[in-house]
Amino acid sequence: MLALFLAPAAWAGKSASSVVCMANGQALAINNDKVLQWKASTPNQYHDRGHVSGPVMRVFDDRPGHTHFEIQIGKSPNDVLEVVYNTEFGQLPDIQVGMQVEACGDYITATAKAGPYPPSPSGAIIHWVHTNPSGRGHDSGFLIIDGVLYGQENPPADHRRHFDEQQANFFNSEQP
Repeated sequence: MLALFLAPAAWAGKSASSVVCMANGQALAINNDKVLQWKASTPNQYHDRGHVSGPVMRVFDDRPGHTHFEIQIGKSPNDVLEVVYNTEFGQLPDIQVGMQVEACGDYITATAKAGPYPPSPSGAIIHWVHTNPSGRGHDSGFLIIDGVLYGQENPPADHRRHFDEQQANFFNSEQP
């Protein structure tokens, strides 16, 4: 129960078992089935909170400052989700097929281009799988790979303003 009250910065160095995925102030259990339901039934850019778990199935080319890979969250070959990780929140290990991943963050249905962002090859993403440096707008997330916690380092102070602006732009452009 103590993990519910830890500030994101306090997560750094904690064991993976001590973190809790939060959604609007409530603990969120792994919701693979719900995420698959959203992926199958919601319009492009639908946004919600996801907490998923599964093995790495494919590793995509990195984009500047981000690591992209796909995890299997259901039984069907199409039951996949792209994980987008911002490396300013700490480096990841060399991602390999078969690694076990748990990701807590913002889910988005990504079947078509949205602004500068291309559609996901997986049809959906989970991102902001890291601490929220501003502490405003949405809950912090995390990434656990093979039992090790990632995404809890804070970016340099000059980058925090950038994240605040990015977050404001995202939430101001959301579709109803």
